[in-house]
Amino acid sequence: MTRRLHSRSIGQEDNRNVSGVSFALKQELEQGCLARRTPIRGRRTYDVGSCMKNRRGFLQATGTLALATTVACAARLSVQSEEEDVFMPVDTDRYERGLKTLKQVGGEGYDGPINSLRDLAPDLARFTVEFGYGDIMSRPTLPLSTRQLCTVGALAALGNARPQLEYHINGAINVDCPPQQIVEVMILSSVYAGFPAALNGIAAVREVLQRRGISPDAAKAVNSPATEERAARGMRSLEQVSAGAGRAVVAGLQDIAPDLARFIIEFSYGDVISRPGLTPDVRELISIAMLTAIGTAHPQLKVHIGAALNVGSSKAEIIGVIEQMAVYAGFPAALNAIAAVREVLAERPR
Repeated sequence: MTRRLHSRSIGQEDNRNVSGVSFALKQELEQGCLARRTPIRGRRTYDVGSCMKNRRGFLQATGTLALATTVACAARLSVQSEEEDVFMPVDTDRYERGLKTLKQVGGEGYDGPINSLRDLAPDLARFTVEFGYGDIMSRPTLPLSTRQLCTVGALAALGNARPQLEYHINGAINVDCPPQQIVEVMILSSVYAGFPAALNGIAAVREVLQRRGISPDAAKAVNSPATEERAARGMRSLEQVSAGAGRAVVAGLQDIAPDLARFIIEFSYGDVISRPGLTPDVRELISIAMLTAIGTAHPQLKVHIGAALNVGSSKAEIIGVIEQMAVYAGFPAALNAIAAVREVLAERPR
């Protein structure tokens, strides 16, 4: 709904003073408002946003009578709402802050996604900059490199946003994430979102590397050292990050799906989570991002929130990742994840 001001009537009233405001000043009001002058039931309409935008010129034009004019006009003007497109005003500080961060992430082609929206959904383009980057991505709670890895992980896990995934893979490289780390994120996604998501993610990485002229050899993931048996390595990693919570999950499977319990230890933790390509804290934050975005794994999300705390991530960092997921997975997903954080904190010894 857009708000418009309109005068009581036109015709004879145009030739005389209106509540002490001369016709000349009324003309100045029209000029200051950049009115579109759409006739509505014998009235003339004025765009309030344009009035505000041009108020400086109007005040200069009317000089010392500006205040009296404003008061008098307020007595004779009413507000009307119409169903039509709205261009909301830009919050300059948020927009500039967001644009600065967007340029860091997007590099040379930073404005491609927002430019593609300007003809059809210009406010969505503005929301992307103001909220996504001005309010969220520019927050100092997490390094921009960690934020990008979390975004890449969430989009890979969701599996339904290939253009955005490629944009943020490119953005991760722009903010100095080594390509090997991005490949590690895709390998990690196989645990939480399955092999199709991981394979599609690797294909997106390959596409971005080709466009940038980076050899796949430069991004090849580092293999886990075969210094111990998979099950032993997996159990050690499980204990290290979950402090008993993961062991309880595995134990709960022994009576009905013992092989699944073994796969969790040997594959999820022995082959993947114990890999050296990501630090334990960053890996757990990415895991939280993926599980929040997927939105159907509340118990597992709680395990990894606890694991993140166990390996040194702060509550503020965990909440920062979840807030970020409001941009990529929606507010319901973020709200549900915050509820999981609340439960984990209540259950942990103080």
